[in-house]
Amino acid sequence: MKKEMEEIDKLIKEALTQDEAKFYDELGEQNVLEKFGGIFKGKMGWLIVIMNIMVFVFLGVLIYCSIQFLDSEATNDLIKWGVGIFICLIMMSMLKVYFWMQMDKNDLLRELKRLELQISALSHKK
Repeated sequence: MKKEMEEIDKLIKEALTQDEAKFYDELGEQNVLEKFGGIFKGKMGWLIVIMNIMVFVFLGVLIYCSIQFLDSEATNDLIKWGVGIFICLIMMSMLKVYFWMQMDKNDLLRELKRLELQISALSHKK
């Protein structure tokens, strides 16, 4: 399967101009850090920055609630700080899930662009 993909990539690169081939090479696989950096680019990058700030705010509140939870002796206080810890964990988890969904969306868009480029290159080769 990998050999077939390499042959298809070779055919596509032969059919493309130099600029198109460079663009095609940029659409390759990314590691996790490149994917994470990619979510900050684009129209919604500002929202991701704000959401990352919120993750750190929730982390600070989580640490504060945890310290207060460990220092509390009354059951009512333990419940209040425990609920605070739970809410912070849920909020941080939801924000992280959104980040992963954005990275997955960017992967899908990159693959769609590759497919469009492959179709275009193979249709011009005929």
